[in-house]
Amino acid sequence: MFSWLHKLTGSFHEPPPPPDEFDKTIPPELIKKIRDIQVKTNHLVNHMMAGEYVSAFKGRGMEFSEVRKYEPGDDVRLIDWNVTARMGHPYIKEFQEERELTVMLLVDVSSSGEFGSVEKFKNEVAAEIASVLSYSAIKNNDKVGLIVFSDTIEHYIPPQKGRAHIWNLIRTILNFVPEGRHTNLNLPLEYLLKVQKRKSVAFLISDFQAEGYLRNLRLVRQKHDLIAIAISDPRESELPDVGWVHLEDSETGETLLVDTADRTLTERLARLKIKERQERKKQFHANGVDVIDIQTDRSLTQPLIQFFKMREKRL
Repeated sequence: MFSWLHKLTGSFHEPPPPPDEFDKTIPPELIKKIRDIQVKTNHLVNHMMAGEYVSAFKGRGMEFSEVRKYEPGDDVRLIDWNVTARMGHPYIKEFQEERELTVMLLVDVSSSGEFGSVEKFKNEVAAEIASVLSYSAIKNNDKVGLIVFSDTIEHYIPPQKGRAHIWNLIRTILNFVPEGRHTNLNLPLEYLLKVQKRKSVAFLISDFQAEGYLRNLRLVRQKHDLIAIAISDPRESELPDVGWVHLEDSETGETLLVDTADRTLTERLARLKIKERQERKKQFHANGVDVIDIQTDRSLTQPLIQFFKMREKRL
């Protein structure tokens, strides 16, 4: 996490589940947090994202059936231009709907997620994102699975349906105490290939403070519809002028003394972080992976909705 400093210096309206659905060892404040996320995400899915999820992944759960002649009123986006050119008349593709989609959530629970300079930590934002995606999926009768990771595979929950299952996913993400502190993005990508043989829609949710995972990214992209969700906090690139402060890397424990009044330093930091995000997005897009950038101090739903709309236009 401190590499940059070294460079610079050198329809769901169901009520909440009853108390007996919770593990009695869970603290009351965590139960309240889970309930709050459930209420918020239900509202978002029902009122702000209605139809967006289905539109974005329409066709991802379909398999090709046959072609037939185009008829007035057919969707022109389904025209098979190769057949049309051979036959001299418009033909469209017909698809047969599969039973369901499988959504896999790959969630980073390394120590860097325990950081937040505004209302929420990055791991809390990750839990909300996972909740929105989970409720969107089960609302459309899709299965959802979870891989929790740090520098080891911390936990795996196979894909299932149902409200209680989604609560279990959210509770796991929020309440998980990881064994590892660092981030190894190769592990969840390799693990996904082992446990999920059929094609899935996989969301990799992390702050991406890791390197050397592009090869596995490409391998997963060949089999699954992989989307990266990059979470960041404004204080990771913008340090307020508060004089000399000790900064600690939450993953390595490394500390550095930094003069935040040095505007040259902080401006170079901001430029470097922007460049890192641009490079990451460029590498992902070169490998066919879409990226959704989400900041802890901004709306998490607007980037998701914009992404869904963009995906719909590409169909």
